[in-house]
Amino acid sequence: MAPIRDMIRNEAGIAAAISVLKQRFAGRLDTGRAICEQHGHTMTYLRNQPPDAVIFVYTTEEVQEIVRVCQIHDVPIIPFGTGTSLEGHINAPAGGISVDFSRMDRILAVHAEDMDVVVQPGVTRVALNTHLRDTGLFFPVDPGADASLGGMAATNASGTNAVRYGVMKDNVLSIKAVLASGEIVTTAARSRKTSAGYDLTRLMVGSEGTLGLITEMTLKLHGIPEGISAATCAFPSVEDACATVIETIQMGLPVARIELMDALQVEAVNKYSGMDLPEEPTLFLEFHGSHTSVREQTQQFRDIAEGYGASAYRFATKEEDRNSLWAARHTAYLAALNLRPAAQGLSTDCCVPISRLAECVTAAQAKTKELGLLAPIVGHVGDGNFHTLPLFDRSNPEEVARVETYLTWLAELAISMGGTCTGEHGIGQGKSDFLIQELGRPAVTAMAGIKAALDPHNILNPGKVIPHDA
Repeated sequence: MAPIRDMIRNEAGIAAAISVLKQRFAGRLDTGRAICEQHGHTMTYLRNQPPDAVIFVYTTEEVQEIVRVCQIHDVPIIPFGTGTSLEGHINAPAGGISVDFSRMDRILAVHAEDMDVVVQPGVTRVALNTHLRDTGLFFPVDPGADASLGGMAATNASGTNAVRYGVMKDNVLSIKAVLASGEIVTTAARSRKTSAGYDLTRLMVGSEGTLGLITEMTLKLHGIPEGISAATCAFPSVEDACATVIETIQMGLPVARIELMDALQVEAVNKYSGMDLPEEPTLFLEFHGSHTSVREQTQQFRDIAEGYGASAYRFATKEEDRNSLWAARHTAYLAALNLRPAAQGLSTDCCVPISRLAECVTAAQAKTKELGLLAPIVGHVGDGNFHTLPLFDRSNPEEVARVETYLTWLAELAISMGGTCTGEHGIGQGKSDFLIQELGRPAVTAMAGIKAALDPHNILNPGKVIPHDA
């Protein structure tokens, strides 16, 4: 894995842009070291590359003003949501202006009869679902962290509900964005389907702020199910748990969530969340539907799981019990860090065809043992996506080298199995060197051409996604 690079800074342009923007955004432009470092923070081991200034915005027109000033002075612009990204997306390798969208947090319109909602990018998924609770609707994409919806769209976020409801690209109907030219583009109408021209919506979703700054989105909503049941069960081995997942999906059982924790991760969760789960490979599940269909799904799953030695079933139908169960799953990252206090964690993110899932997970476990790494595993295994979290001492070069060896090995393994080096975290800085290996140079060259057409001066989140030698 190549080191994170600094880029050439336009010192005069940055100083000139800050001077102009300070007059316009006097009370909302901050150049303090602490806030700039916080806006270059990344929730992984990648080093901090802070911007030169942070501006808090409220409207699309304000974003447009900032882009036009930065375009004139050839200054980088880095969008910031809540700072929960995992591949260095918000670092500023050439300095520049961080545009903080956290105050663009208005829910602009709820169209309950059409089952969609229009939001600004700073709205978080929890805030949205709290706002919707009396409508009988909800937004299903749940990456774990209370991320901003704009950031989730920018990285094509996924999460625990993806196996049934899809990822962000499946739930975004339209986007309003400011291009590098300063023009405002709306990518689609509010209708559920369209054949009108190129699919600009999906081009923006997953572009990680490199093609435009998202300032408004229309999102699909879903009805809150009549019946919801959560469950956990333990297995003799990871292979048995994965085989159960594969058969469940192949049988067409419509599970809403199906998550895996290996024995080490269960141990961490028990200690951190005060649970008493058997410390064996464990599946966390949730079933949605009518009360009758939920009961049928639960029994069908149990029949499949028992064929692979499942035991220690626990079911939860009360909302508070389900919330407690999923809270433990969502704190898995912090629980894992607690296994080795003061250690750094590197959250890997590969996804393979579901038929290769068991093989990939067990190989990943074996490789961590070979390298002497403490690395619990969790995964959204219903769609073949899982994460290992090697824990290491960042000040120890030998440990860092072993972790980097593991990251490269795992990404290459997933790619060799017809999978991807990133199922949901994105490319950012951390995975850019794998992009050509996964997709081939012609595909990456095409991406670079799109980037050059929409952002010819490379001011929108430079140094992300496209490899430096593309």
